[in-house]
Amino acid sequence: MALNLIQIEAALRRALQPLEIEVGDDSHLHAGHAGAREGRHFHVRLVSESFRGLTRVARHRLVYDCLGPLAPQGIHALAIDARAPDET
Repeated sequence: MALNLIQIEAALRRALQPLEIEVGDDSHLHAGHAGAREGRHFHVRLVSESFRGLTRVARHRLVYDCLGPLAPQGIHALAIDARAPDET
C-alpha cells in the first residue's frame, strides 16, 4: 500500500497532539529528480507544545522519530516547519 497524507497526519497527531497541522505532497515539484523514484516528497507544518524549548534540530528529530515507521513506505524527502504555540 502506498503511503498517503492521512497516514502521515495521523502519526503526527497521535504523537505530538498539534494545535495546528498541515501535511502536503510536493512530489509533483520533483518529477524527474533521481530521488523521485525512491519515494515521495512531503512537507509538514506543525504547531505543538511538544516543541517548546527544543532547538530546531531537536524538533526535526522528534518529527522524524514519529514518522520513522512510515519512512520505508515511501518518504524520500520531508520539509519540516515545527513551532511552539508562541512562535506562530
